[in-house]
Amino acid sequence: MIKAIPSNGRGPFPRRPKPARSKARALRHKRFRLQKTLQLFVLLGMAYLLIFNFMPMVGIIVAFKKYSIQNGFVGIFTGEWVGFRYFVEFFTDYKFATVLTNTLAISLLKIAMSFPAPILLAIMLNEVRRSGFKRFVQAVSYLPHFISWVVVAGIMTAFFSESKGVINQLLVGSGLIDKGIPFLTSANLYWGLATWTSVWKSTGWWSIIFLAAIAGVDPALYEAAQIDGASRLRRIWHVTLPGIRSSIVVVLILTVGGLLGGGIMGGNFDQTMMLGNTLNNSRSEIIQTYAFRTGMVDLRFNYATAIDLSQSVISLVLIFASNAVSRKVAQTSLF
Repeated sequence: MIKAIPSNGRGPFPRRPKPARSKARALRHKRFRLQKTLQLFVLLGMAYLLIFNFMPMVGIIVAFKKYSIQNGFVGIFTGEWVGFRYFVEFFTDYKFATVLTNTLAISLLKIAMSFPAPILLAIMLNEVRRSGFKRFVQAVSYLPHFISWVVVAGIMTAFFSESKGVINQLLVGSGLIDKGIPFLTSANLYWGLATWTSVWKSTGWWSIIFLAAIAGVDPALYEAAQIDGASRLRRIWHVTLPGIRSSIVVVLILTVGGLLGGGIMGGNFDQTMMLGNTLNNSRSEIIQTYAFRTGMVDLRFNYATAIDLSQSVISLVLIFASNAVSRKVAQTSLF
C-alpha cells in the first residue's frame, strides 16, 4: 500500500519553517530602518570617538621608540625600539617627586572639598520650599561651570592681585594688613587657591546629578519617617543619603580615577596652566603640565608620551581599586 505524501497545497513537500536566527535578523533590520535618524546620531558619535579618541592612540608606541619630529609620521613606526627607557627616565627624574606630590595633593584636596560640596548643595536646594529662590540659587551656582579657566584667571587677578586686587585693597585700606598678600604668586597658597576655585566652579554643575538622584527617592519614605517623628536632619540622614548612595559611589569612583587625568570635578590641566606661574611653580607643576611643557617646549615627544601613558595607567589602577573597595564596603560599584 502506497502512503500519501503530505502536501501544503502548493506541492508535494511541506514548507520549511524560517530559522529563528533569520527572523531575529529581519527584526533587527526593520528596527534599524524605523530608527534610522537616531542611528545616524549614534554613528556620528561613534565616528567622533573613533577619530579623536581611538585613532590617536596609535601614537602611544612613540613612548617605546626613539622618535624625532624630523622623521614625521612614518618615524612613529620606523623609529628604533628602546623599550621602557623613557619610563625609567621619568621615574628617576629629579622633578618626579615634586610633580607627583603636587598632583596627588591637589587631587586629594579636591576630592575632600569639591566632592562633598555638590551633595550638600543638592540636599539644601531640595529642602528649599520657595521655588523662585530655589531657581535663582540654581542658576547662580551653575554659571561658573560655563566660564573658562582663562576668564577665571582674569577674575582671580582682579580680586586677588597683590598690588591692585580688590581683596588686598580692602584689607590694606581697613588697616588689617600693611602689605598685600601674594595670593596668586605664593607657592604656599597655591594648593588652597586651586582647591577653592575648583569648588566655586564645579559645585553647582555637579549638584544636578544629585538633585536628579534625590528626585528619584520615593516620597512615601519621607512621609513614613515624618510619621515616625523623624526630624528634618534625620530624614536627610536616613532617607535622602541612602537613596542617592549609588549615585554618590559612581561619582566618587570616577572622581578618584579621573582627577589624575584631568578630573571630573575641575580639570587640573587648564586650571594649572592659567593659575600657575614661575613663582608658585614648586607647588603648581603637576604631571599634565610637566608632560605638556616637555613635549611642546623641549620637543621630546617620546618622553612626554611616556609621562602621559604612566599617568593613564595610574588612573586606570585607581578606578579599579576604588571600584573594588566600594563593592566590598558599600555593596555598590560602577562595574
